[in-house]
Amino acid sequence: MRASLSHRYLIPEPSSIRQVDGVTAHAAPEARKPLQAWSLPKEAVGGIALPSQWPEQVTREWAWEGATGKGVRVCILDSGVDAGHPLVGELESAVTVSLDDDEKIVVTEDTEGDLAGHGTACAGIVRALAPECSIASVRVLGKGFTGSGSILLAGLRYAVQEGFDVINMSLSTTKKPFAAALHDLADSAYFQRSVLVASAHNMPVESYPWRFSSVISVGSHEEEDPFTFFYNPSPPVEFFGRGVRVRAAWVGGKSVTASGNSFATPHLAGICALILSKHPDLTPFQVKSVLYLTASNVGGEG
Repeated sequence: MRASLSHRYLIPEPSSIRQVDGVTAHAAPEARKPLQAWSLPKEAVGGIALPSQWPEQVTREWAWEGATGKGVRVCILDSGVDAGHPLVGELESAVTVSLDDDEKIVVTEDTEGDLAGHGTACAGIVRALAPECSIASVRVLGKGFTGSGSILLAGLRYAVQEGFDVINMSLSTTKKPFAAALHDLADSAYFQRSVLVASAHNMPVESYPWRFSSVISVGSHEEEDPFTFFYNPSPPVEFFGRGVRVRAAWVGGKSVTASGNSFATPHLAGICALILSKHPDLTPFQVKSVLYLTASNVGGEG
């Protein structure tokens, strides 16, 4: 049975009605009128030319060979970072996010550093992969990995507003009331070209923001090569990075052997820093595409 689009719901100008094979379609009238919102005018096509040419085959050599992370700003949103650790080096900045007596968000300079060791471990992994990147710390966790959804949101909002190139989130919240706001922030980061790399929960529970498609979500694998990573064709986890028995920096100048998705995440964040160091014009969508094309089970070596 042939269907027709009823004019009861939309009444176009007579010149804009066409009938093809019995189906009534509403086309734009012949006279030039403004395009629909978000449309691309013909004369503007040349203005969206991409600044760099991609090769016929994207390889790891093209993606990051020779890159050191120089020029890329990485944010560690975590428990703080031990800036004096030899595996971390100097920090661009360090702030802490807290609530005052009136439950208002306060962002101040962090004078205490890492209170749990977790953030230092993540920073050290990023530094090992991208030695010349700039690392900043935004502390949203306290001793014993304590924190709140409100502080997590405020810390991520600060990181997004600061315009960091890569934001490493080896943490998440299971509180659904915060999911919508986190989703909006993740989208804001995506559209302003901040690559948000988020850890999947270590337990089979729903948590956020790693489940959002606008972020690069990471689980762990057991291989020892830090540049071995896999694309997962069955999301929500999109990539697997090295995260089992990882030798990582810890507070007090120490190092530990740790396992978890938390430590796989900075491996992918460090690789993202390398890619952006060599190709600074790439958008988060393009960075994720490069990760896919160079994954060990796709086009990379593994």
